Amino acid sequence: MTIENVSFLSNTAPDALFDAAKRLAGAHSDACLAGLLTHLQNDSGNASQKLNAKQRLAHGVAWTATLAEGVAAVADWARERSTPPELAAARLAVAEALYQLASGLAMSQVETFRAFELGVEPNPEMARTAAALLGEDAGASLRATLAKHIAAGEWLDDRLDDELDAMRDMIRRFAEDHISPHAHQWHLADALIPDTVVAQLAELGVFGICIPETHGGLGLGKLAMCVVTEELSRAWIAAGSLGTRSEIAGDLIAAAGTDAQKATWLPRLASGAVLPTAVFTEPDTGSDLGSLTARARQGEDGSWTITGAKTWITHASRSDLMTVLARTEPDVAGHRGLSMFLAAKTRGTEDAPFPDAGLTGSEIRVLGYRGMREYDLAFTGFQVGPDALLGGERGQGFRQLMQTFEGARIQTAARAVGVARNAMELGARYATERMQFGKPLATFPRVSDKIAQMAADTLFVRELTYRAARVKDRGDRSDIEAGMAKLLAARVAWANADAAMQIHGGIGYALETPISRVLCDARILSVFEGSAEIQAHVIGRGLLDRITQRNWGAA
Repeated sequence: MTIENVSFLSNTAPDALFDAAKRLAGAHSDACLAGLLTHLQNDSGNASQKLNAKQRLAHGVAWTATLAEGVAAVADWARERSTPPELAAARLAVAEALYQLASGLAMSQVETFRAFELGVEPNPEMARTAAALLGEDAGASLRATLAKHIAAGEWLDDRLDDELDAMRDMIRRFAEDHISPHAHQWHLADALIPDTVVAQLAELGVFGICIPETHGGLGLGKLAMCVVTEELSRAWIAAGSLGTRSEIAGDLIAAAGTDAQKATWLPRLASGAVLPTAVFTEPDTGSDLGSLTARARQGEDGSWTITGAKTWITHASRSDLMTVLARTEPDVAGHRGLSMFLAAKTRGTEDAPFPDAGLTGSEIRVLGYRGMREYDLAFTGFQVGPDALLGGERGQGFRQLMQTFEGARIQTAARAVGVARNAMELGARYATERMQFGKPLATFPRVSDKIAQMAADTLFVRELTYRAARVKDRGDRSDIEAGMAKLLAARVAWANADAAMQIHGGIGYALETPISRVLCDARILSVFEGSAEIQAHVIGRGLLDRITQRNWGAA
């Protein structure tokens, strides 16, 4: 069934509209990618130079493909749904994506990409399908239905299967009882998440979700990890982020470690007996890992000495294991000279945060994302044993790290979904309680419209994130899908937090109000684990690689 002769939703079955949206968004994304390839083929220089010269266009294609992927994810989800609030959310989410694809989408608050920059004229059918999804009143009744549902404290169907649903219920109850009531005071005090909470999370298996059962973990996949992370981050992003370092370290060791390293570290990571921290970034290098200068030199006895500076190291003091990326091949430029180390350290205390010889740290004070603390680290002859080299292989650190980025970015997207939902719920709750002009704020259309769109956008990125997790769980390469999920989920978390603060008005700007914390927490999501710009570049390059079988990131 085509849509040319259909004007409004009342005349067309919802499945047909969602199918049309999926087809149109996919075709538009393909056309933009083909347009980018034409631009690149006409340029001179090597592949990397060409792509950098056309960075705006490549990133526009990445955002376009991300929205198209999200349309497909929500359309598939909506096929199994029939309740008015869920269909309203799906229709609003997909219609908004189609309108952006047809007219222009924001890559940031100050950058809008439009398909005509690539010589692509959007199919008018996209706008007609969006209008049909919204209905004769341009979505007013859909927004009212959804906003009423959310304001009543209800949410959209998030059932997956019996095992994952039981896990979600368990983690949700724990988060609501032990984290949500205290998160804001912990944030204001800039306190570490209490050890008792960390221990309870360990008992629940949070740190071993993806670690194989043979090494003491739960042996579950990335979708399970998303469910747990989403619920914990809904309570407080720091709680959802505790597992990030275990996720990275576990993936590194499981994929590249020696049998001895697996036997030593994986069971202890899974149980929470060992808390790891990721030590990759350096001052002045940011995402350019190929420019890292921290050195690891091997002595005659086989042990290693690490020297150099690292920055933005999360949970560094309270950790027991550092995954350290350092240069072991000084004469090899770029990524190929880097190696990964499993560097044991002594867990710090408030009085002695870094008690080991050769390692010092200074705290970086931050607006949000508290609870674990950020540090600059200085390695001045820090010693690690001969068995610390991951996999026993020199010069493989960057390759080993890249194998973990898919999981880490999916996990970050799940954190963003949780933050987005928390922001939406705070905004909706305040709107129902706050009286203005004799009635609740939620009764005013500009307020209820915000609530509805926040819910629709949260659904959009949740399904996009789950889609990426399923690709990873199948064993397929998922760098593009993971990047898409992280890219858009971070945007929605920030947008929801901003909209929820707007609903609060002046009181939202007060430190005493939880939405002030959520706004600060949300802002970091488009920066860490690869900035939005890095994500867009990875996606654009990856899409080109897929259709050309050529490495567009090669120098």
